[in-house]
Amino acid sequence: MGDAFIRHIELLGYEKRFFPSQHYVYMFLVKWNDLSEKLVYRRFTEIYEFHKALKEMFPIESGDINTENRIIPHLPAPKWFDGQRSTQSRQGTLAEYCYALVNLPHKISRCLHVVNFFKVRPDDTNPITDSQIKKPEVFLLPKDAKKNSADITGPIVLQTYRAIANYEKSSRSEMALQAGDMVDVVEKSESGWWFCQLKNKRGWVPAAYLEPMDGPDESEEQEPNYAGEQYIVQKSYTAVEEDELTLKEGDTIEVIHKLLDGWWVIRKDETTGYYPSMYLQKAGEANTSMKSELRNRSAPPRRSTIRNAKSIHKQGRKQISQETYRRNSKRYLQSRRNMKEKFQNKANVIIEKNEREENKPKAQPAVPPRPSKDLILNRCTESTRRKIL
Repeated sequence: MGDAFIRHIELLGYEKRFFPSQHYVYMFLVKWNDLSEKLVYRRFTEIYEFHKALKEMFPIESGDINTENRIIPHLPAPKWFDGQRSTQSRQGTLAEYCYALVNLPHKISRCLHVVNFFKVRPDDTNPITDSQIKKPEVFLLPKDAKKNSADITGPIVLQTYRAIANYEKSSRSEMALQAGDMVDVVEKSESGWWFCQLKNKRGWVPAAYLEPMDGPDESEEQEPNYAGEQYIVQKSYTAVEEDELTLKEGDTIEVIHKLLDGWWVIRKDETTGYYPSMYLQKAGEANTSMKSELRNRSAPPRRSTIRNAKSIHKQGRKQISQETYRRNSKRYLQSRRNMKEKFQNKANVIIEKNEREENKPKAQPAVPPRPSKDLILNRCTESTRRKIL
């Protein structure tokens, strides 16, 4: 038989897993040309990385040269925090993507990149688990939600956002916006710059100028993490607003809240404030040319600095005050200090106890009594008996 290829990919649903930490994986039934059927599990971030690599392999078919030639389907970028709601709502889009992928010309649908991605891996048959962690929860896609392949004809629709104010571009790679413009988001960068398309125009746009159509977008953001993640400052920045921090290159800080507009809340010692995420790099992470190039650009504007912003939603985004960040951060740091002191005191008690045991004078062995004369005469040798006579 010739080279293996995929006949059909069916999305069955998703699993909520709890090891090594809580996350979600999609379940796919992959049908191969030898009539075998295999079950595989993939995270959405994996699928999106596969999608980006496929576009790079086929630039014409992905529309990079001319958008009219695009046949590779669209796939929305992952959200900052993939919760159960976003995982569930993405199933229809993902099912359509898989159908469109398999029906592309053979040079794409049967290329090694596609075949290898959907091959069974060891963790598909034996997922990593922990006996002390509860078992994965399975959520199957309802039968009526699975579209018939004949109903799927068009390309996948990207996430649509609306501009809340006018934006004038400052470089050729950016795209100007007018309030009310509806743009499709192609890629979301954690720097706060999103790559968008508007009709035949494409370019980078500050995320702060965009709002989703279905309501405030705080659901896409992670909750504050006052334990903090350690990052290294890769580019100095001087604070412009009162709630920002001034730092120099090489400083070590902790990120406690990652926000969509690319301005993260960080902690330096006991001080908290905003800092451009594009000037930060996670401790221990390797530097790349792409990151270095990104840092040469200016930081995106913050939401709070946008004038004449007009939202279509009655309820605005929930904003955490800087005072709340400071208070909760100090509370966490104090609890960490108390815990450290508790363990330190416990260690000191053990050390003192060991030292007392070591310094305690050791009991001397008792001197046995001198045997009596009769005992010596009865039990000892002739030479010993002569000595007492």
